[in-house]
Amino acid sequence: MILRPSSLDDLPALAAIGRDSFVAAFGHLYKSEDLNAFLNMAYSEKGVAQDMADPNRLYHLASDGEKLLGYCKVSFESPYREYSDATDPMALNQLYTAPGVTGKGIGAALMDWALAEANEHGKDAMQLSVWSGNHGAQRFYQRYGFAKIADIDFMVGNHRDDEFLYELRLTGG
Repeated sequence: MILRPSSLDDLPALAAIGRDSFVAAFGHLYKSEDLNAFLNMAYSEKGVAQDMADPNRLYHLASDGEKLLGYCKVSFESPYREYSDATDPMALNQLYTAPGVTGKGIGAALMDWALAEANEHGKDAMQLSVWSGNHGAQRFYQRYGFAKIADIDFMVGNHRDDEFLYELRLTGG
């Protein structure tokens, strides 16, 4: 497995893996119009390009040398800071692996990278949201020491999901 920063050359693969991973895990939860609206916003090449151009965001990729196996997206300024007394939290926005490669250490390698980035930048917490029904992801995050700190909403089109906000306190900051 090769871990590396993203580049604009990765745009089509990032959009595809984001879309495919989201649909594989959650597509059954939504009406097609809600799902399509969300996918067009979050996982179109245009949407991913806008995220990549944002200086607050950073992508890191895992590949096998030929194809993308997963990626992680962080935001240096967490949109969830109001839910915590952390003074400078980072957000883990997405940590996705390609359908069919979950459980092969890819997510763990990307999580290790995200936490190293947070520590390198002196952040005092890492925050993330996870769907309330995604028990596997919750167990994964809990193994790293993340704990639920709030109930929040996540919109997919006009559909509101019940999400949990998780946080891990770091030594930085």
